Amino acid sequence: MKHTAVIGAGMAGITAARTLVQAGHRVSVFEKSRAAGGRMATRETPYGGFDHGAQYFTVRDARFLQAINEVPGTQALCKPWSANSVQVRDPLGRVIEVPPRAREPHFVATPAMNALVRHWAAPLGAQLVCNTSVKALRRHGAQWQVMSDKDTLLGTFDNVLLAIPNVQAAYLLRQSGAPAAQCSALAATEAVHVAPCWTLMLAYPSVQPGLAQMGPQWNVAKSTHHRIAWVARESSKPGRSPIERWTVQASAAWSQEHAQDDETRVEAKLLKAFAELTGIRAKPGFTQLHLWRYAKTLEPAGQAFFWDAQLRLGLCGDWLLGHRVEDAFVSGLDLALSLS
Repeated sequence: MKHTAVIGAGMAGITAARTLVQAGHRVSVFEKSRAAGGRMATRETPYGGFDHGAQYFTVRDARFLQAINEVPGTQALCKPWSANSVQVRDPLGRVIEVPPRAREPHFVATPAMNALVRHWAAPLGAQLVCNTSVKALRRHGAQWQVMSDKDTLLGTFDNVLLAIPNVQAAYLLRQSGAPAAQCSALAATEAVHVAPCWTLMLAYPSVQPGLAQMGPQWNVAKSTHHRIAWVARESSKPGRSPIERWTVQASAAWSQEHAQDDETRVEAKLLKAFAELTGIRAKPGFTQLHLWRYAKTLEPAGQAFFWDAQLRLGLCGDWLLGHRVEDAFVSGLDLALSLS
């Protein structure tokens, strides 16, 4: 039985690992964070959670729908989020109501976005190793040695699947010192462009839930403001804490321009833009900032996965197809099926 290492426990990595295990493969998953989730992440705070990565997901692929419907316990986790939304335009932060129109359903996992990936990761048990950063790949005959950031051997594997952002995958491929550095997968990682995203989390615990709604009468805004692309009232999502909370995601262009800025400066600028868009000028009782260095795919690879049968090395992730949750699922599934 071949032993496969999956690097990364986001949607793509967990989907690939589950599919291989179901096909009878031996799998080990290594994740640098404390739990599975990737960008389907939730920041827990005393005021409730913030889905500071993926805000929702859609379902277009029949296999994704089948997984949601048939994996035990998944349907109960996934709830429709029918948030009333608007479009916001520059330069005065004016809100333009858009006419009702047919649109695909949006879903969120409950009680937090990370619940879906963690639920699917649970059957892996000890096969999922968290708090472990992979810093090197080395060829060992026809196999791969996977090394941790402490230069500790994590294991020797027949296959390696990289379910991580393209920049991180390119680094591991280049430094491996193996023919992997010449494979088409490396060219794919370097051809893809992924923008960062500054995300600001705000809570207003002094607002009494249920007595009054703070600020605008809408819960979601897609913005053309030069600083902000997305604003969402977290407390409008099903299964969430009722404390007034907002997630603000900066535009790709602004995030790229200010990726190296001091956090205090970034927070002040995003707070100002948030006030312009929503009319909420009260000082939040809680703020937290996070920079996603690899957030939105600007130029995807255009294919679901890469697999080098000679090197026994594969790539999967949303960046190969786009930046949606479902893109990550499809990429991980198709890569695993190519092995099984």
